[in-house]
Amino acid sequence: MSTNLSRSQANVVRLVWMLVAAVLAVMAIFPLLYMLSIAFKGPTEVFKSNLIPAKPVFDNFVYVLTEVPFWRYLINTFVISAVVTVVALFFHTMAGYALARLRFPGREVVFLAMFSTFLVSLPVIIVPLFILVRSMGMLNSYAGLIVPAVFNAFGIFLLRQYYLSLPKELEEAAVIDGAGYWRIYTSVILPLSRPIIAALAILFFLANWNSFLWPLTVASDQNLWVVQVAIANFKSQYAASWNYTMAASTIVAVPMLVLFVIFQRQIMDSIKTSGLKG
Repeated sequence: MSTNLSRSQANVVRLVWMLVAAVLAVMAIFPLLYMLSIAFKGPTEVFKSNLIPAKPVFDNFVYVLTEVPFWRYLINTFVISAVVTVVALFFHTMAGYALARLRFPGREVVFLAMFSTFLVSLPVIIVPLFILVRSMGMLNSYAGLIVPAVFNAFGIFLLRQYYLSLPKELEEAAVIDGAGYWRIYTSVILPLSRPIIAALAILFFLANWNSFLWPLTVASDQNLWVVQVAIANFKSQYAASWNYTMAASTIVAVPMLVLFVIFQRQIMDSIKTSGLKG
């Protein structure tokens, strides 16, 4: 009797969690569906409540891609995101390896100093950061958009945690074979880091693809605009034309959604693997 009761209780709890998950999924997906719906609506249908357009049109996408320099914004965003991702991973893997494996005075202090930057958000430091970039002559330049975005304490922390989980015997065997720190890093550590590097590459690329506040602050030149700044400008320039704004948002969102869906399992597995060991 108790067994049947416990099973029924477990089924009820499972059903409740499934309903909660379904509600959360609908809440997360509905804004995307509504955005897609407006992107395919004509000007006279934008403010109607129907989710499925009565007469789907592609004119909004054609206008965004031909009448405004949206390709330029896409290329800017892709170049900045790709460069930041590559440069950040190059330095972060070395920093993570040093903080996890090398023994030097002040190692824990350096790690805690980096980790403490989690408590400081960009709006807090944006004014001194802007002054610093201006004094270095990097306003309205790709350098001003790229260099401040390279450092990411989360990436260093995640790589350090991942490297702590690797067996030390591999490094000891490499040392016996006469390998130095650099050889161990390039020949042993990096090949074993492919899963976490792939996950961080996607996370970094997504974060920079969607960046808005810093590009808006540091680049007033329209030729250096990224897609999020361009979309924000659409809202003011085409205040009554939400179909253009949603079409631009759809163009920006779809590639990232596809990328995340393809690699989401690898991202979650890498985060779980690296985050369990302290």
